[in-house]
Amino acid sequence: MTPAVSWPIEPAMIAPFLAAMVLVELTPGPNMVWLAALTMAQGRTAGLRAVAGVTLGLTIYMCAAVVGLAGAIAAAPGVYDVLRVAGVVYLLWLAYDAWRQADAEDVAAGATPFVRGLVANILNPKAALFYVTLLPGFIDPARASFQSQALVFGGAHIAISVAIHALIVFAAAHVALLLGEGGDRTRAHRLRRIAAVGIALVAIWLWWETRR
Repeated sequence: MTPAVSWPIEPAMIAPFLAAMVLVELTPGPNMVWLAALTMAQGRTAGLRAVAGVTLGLTIYMCAAVVGLAGAIAAAPGVYDVLRVAGVVYLLWLAYDAWRQADAEDVAAGATPFVRGLVANILNPKAALFYVTLLPGFIDPARASFQSQALVFGGAHIAISVAIHALIVFAAAHVALLLGEGGDRTRAHRLRRIAAVGIALVAIWLWWETRR
């Protein structure tokens, strides 16, 4: 007789978890606004490279949660505050840089969007809090180790975030085309100004949202 397959996670938790992750990712936040602003200013390729950087940042925090580091970061007021301030300052610098380059003839995408997406997520304390506060509610200690279940749930979250972030990039690229009817130079100037203001607003929102 073939033995029943033992799932590392509770099957009944899969649908609620996926639904929760979709709702979380669809809620306006720093990643969503920044990716949209960047894509409108620099194009779809830059946006997708930024998605790769954001994904790596989320993966790092997910792995840190598995080994307990994310919990330590969330529980240490000094570390949390340093990340919070650094994240806000970094976003404000991105806003300044986007505004400064608004009149540039060309802004090369290169690897910069990837690096900026990675750094912005590493400096976002909400990413650590997300895995520390949300994952434990879906984990059943009687089924498998915390680490194995956290990897499964964390991997599912990252897959959903990639899909939704990519959709945001494609949608923002389409909106940029609709707004760019005034000519390439005028379009680039206008969209980079919009990106700068959008990123600055994200920084202010992050400062308020992550206060304790």
